[in-house]
Amino acid sequence: MTNGASEKKPPVLAVVGATASGKTALGIALAKAYQGEVVSADSMQLYEGLDIATAKPTEAEMEGIPHHLISVLPPEMPCSVADYVQRAEAVIADIRRRGKLPIVVGGTGLYIDSLLDHIRFPEITASPEIRTRLEQEAETLGRTALLERLRGCDPETAEKLHENNLRRIIRALEVYEQTGIPLSEHARRSRAVPPPWEVLRFGIGFRDREILYERIRRRVELMVAEGLVEEVRAEYESGRRRETAAAAIGYKELLPYLDGTAPLEECLAAVAQETCRYAKRQGTWFRRNPQTNWVYRDDIRDSAEIFMKCQKMIETSGVL
Repeated sequence: MTNGASEKKPPVLAVVGATASGKTALGIALAKAYQGEVVSADSMQLYEGLDIATAKPTEAEMEGIPHHLISVLPPEMPCSVADYVQRAEAVIADIRRRGKLPIVVGGTGLYIDSLLDHIRFPEITASPEIRTRLEQEAETLGRTALLERLRGCDPETAEKLHENNLRRIIRALEVYEQTGIPLSEHARRSRAVPPPWEVLRFGIGFRDREILYERIRRRVELMVAEGLVEEVRAEYESGRRRETAAAAIGYKELLPYLDGTAPLEECLAAVAQETCRYAKRQGTWFRRNPQTNWVYRDDIRDSAEIFMKCQKMIETSGVL
């Protein structure tokens, strides 16, 4: 404290938005301008392999900017939200110690909000018995039935989850069975301690969603040209266990082609369709946060113009 005024918190920038919106380019531009380093907030880029399928930035695209939390886990290792937050907080602390600016970039909303809102996770030990039973029920009753059950006891958490996100559905049900308290209520109670940083969030959005969908379709075409099918085939034929990272869009949609049960064109169309659906869910998630400063790409010529708009917001915010 100085003269009764609160000491200024250290700054953290964040770039959020749907897949294919241009987050990577903006994060790198900000890092170059403000001596920053990128902290990835992507639940699939955490894992080794499937570089094309998960759209990891290449060395050339990084332009010499250090990127953290990319390809740091084997594909079979689960990573909970609490695990991610612990890793990301350690990385941010290290970046700050070296006098650099942490810039969180990604599209996994649950990871980003849990990190930046400084959510403290309750120490609720996993129950193998409950988890196994719920996994078996998902097999017999279906994922939709489990999501509906979660909606009955924790509608707030259920609203944020897709039925394909079985691991998190099971975890939320497991927490409720063990404690009698919904996971969403645990999250509310865990926000008692404010974040230790001053966070400035930028969101890249699209007023016309079809513009984003066209960007996604072009990205899928580029991924195929870069070797997406060959990458997935090599991973598929390796026999490695990929229980967690197999959720990546672009992997599971190509399995029917590799099995010989569907033509390639049909599977690639499924990749684009699932990516568009995911992008819609991302947009819904990020628009809920009133702290996000939005830049819309609809009438912006290029990434440089997006950067300049964000630069003006930084100058007026007083965060840096």
